[in-house]
Amino acid sequence: MLRTLCRTGGAILLQAQRPAPRLLVTPVQQRWASSLPMNTVILFVPQQEAWVVERMGRFHRILEPGLNFLIPLLDRIRYVQSLKEIVIDVPEQSAVSLDNVTLQIDGVLYLRILDPFKASYGVEDPEYAVTQLAQTTMRSELGKLTLDKVFRERESLNSNMVHSINQASDEWGIRCLRYEIKDIHVPPRVKESMQMQVEAERKKRATVLESEGSREAAINVAEGRKRAQILASEGEKAEQINKAAGEAQAVIAKAEAKAKAIRMLSEALTEQNGNAAASLSVAEQYVSAFSNLAKQSNTILLPSNTGDISGMVSQAMTIYSTLSKTSQKLPPKELQEKTEEPLNHLESSEEQRTP
Repeated sequence: MLRTLCRTGGAILLQAQRPAPRLLVTPVQQRWASSLPMNTVILFVPQQEAWVVERMGRFHRILEPGLNFLIPLLDRIRYVQSLKEIVIDVPEQSAVSLDNVTLQIDGVLYLRILDPFKASYGVEDPEYAVTQLAQTTMRSELGKLTLDKVFRERESLNSNMVHSINQASDEWGIRCLRYEIKDIHVPPRVKESMQMQVEAERKKRATVLESEGSREAAINVAEGRKRAQILASEGEKAEQINKAAGEAQAVIAKAEAKAKAIRMLSEALTEQNGNAAASLSVAEQYVSAFSNLAKQSNTILLPSNTGDISGMVSQAMTIYSTLSKTSQKLPPKELQEKTEEPLNHLESSEEQRTP
């Protein structure tokens, strides 16, 4: 009986040491179906690994990292799962975008096993299953986007891929961490049209920038002319104001000087022998006026008694005496105007000429 039991145990041990049949192990599956450790009763499990143990052909438990004990002949290590982050290259595939452009695209998938039990018994080959799922999901996502959006929205495309893969791989105990697109190849004709579009867009930008520069330059020139005209008008305004103020001051000074002269003349006439002095002044002005005749024009107007100087003087003195009599009855303003008339009489006689 004991001999029979030993033979049976040896046969089971030899069967456990045999590798998996080659029909079930493909090159893609070698990572997951590598050489399994033997049951040596005392086992040391490395960190970041999970060993799935079957007892009599049925799942028993998962060995934690560190020291573990198994029963020989009854317990068998069926699967060894790595809990590290795994990088999988997604093969290049063809996909059609929303605007019917055929693209050649490949990527890289980063995943991690969260549940060794589901990864061992939920799917036959986890790597192959995730790779096929990534390819089909990529075709589906690219069919929703146009060619321009594929290049602009790569981040959103990657996030959609991760979300879709995680929904399907949750039953396999696998978590997709991220998906990155490596290369996107477009047909040569489409590539040429894209380059032409880029060149046209750049020419458009250059034309727009040039037109904006011309507009800014014209605005600056107009603003400069406007400010120059404003400053010129302000300068003319200030000049006219200053000129008017100067003329007003000149008129005031002239009026004050004339008023002072009249006042001095009136004071001189009130003194002793004032009439004689006035007669002498009138005679001098008369002679001076006649001396200037015929100097500026050939046509002159002469009084009938040009040689009667004494008559002219007596006439002027008569006017003066008349004004002096009425000065007592007139207000100061009218008196000043009446006093100016004899002085301007001789000046007006010189202006009575024809051209």
